Amino acid sequence: MLPTLTAFVDGVRIASGDAVQIAAALRDRLSTPEAPPILLSDADGRPVDIDLRAPGEAPTAAPAPPARPTRGRPRLGVVPREVTLLPRHWDWLAAQPGGASAALRRLVDDARKTNGDADRLRAQRETAYRAMSALAGDAVGFEAAARAPFAGDRDGLDAILATWPPDVAAYIRARLDA
Repeated sequence: MLPTLTAFVDGVRIASGDAVQIAAALRDRLSTPEAPPILLSDADGRPVDIDLRAPGEAPTAAPAPPARPTRGRPRLGVVPREVTLLPRHWDWLAAQPGGASAALRRLVDDARKTNGDADRLRAQRETAYRAMSALAGDAVGFEAAARAPFAGDRDGLDAILATWPPDVAAYIRARLDA
């Protein structure tokens, strides 16, 4: 499934969809000079750059080299990373059934189950903040609006969003309610 994006120009939502749909909509829209578009990933609220050239035009950047095979167990999705722990932590992990890796996986799974709702709420707030920063970083009341979701002040946020462009306010609310 392709990630969905949303494009805004001057606080007005232009299009939502995958990168191909957005590029087509913006190519049609940007034939007239106006403010540059802001494209956001709907999944995490981060600004995104896409190629707006017409279909069939040659890319200017060289394609990425093919990925080299790596060691390990790629079919299982194992990703090696460095973990820094104190010696007493390593000693405890080594004494656990299955060794350190299995113990860490169990700890992470337990934490995900225990903190799942809080993690989702935090992610929604961070997504809304990133979108808010990109779309309305210079808007009146931005600082208070940026603090409101983290403080659990939805009424205060809604009061500020009522003064912002409707498409921007709706997008930020959608990120908080996702």
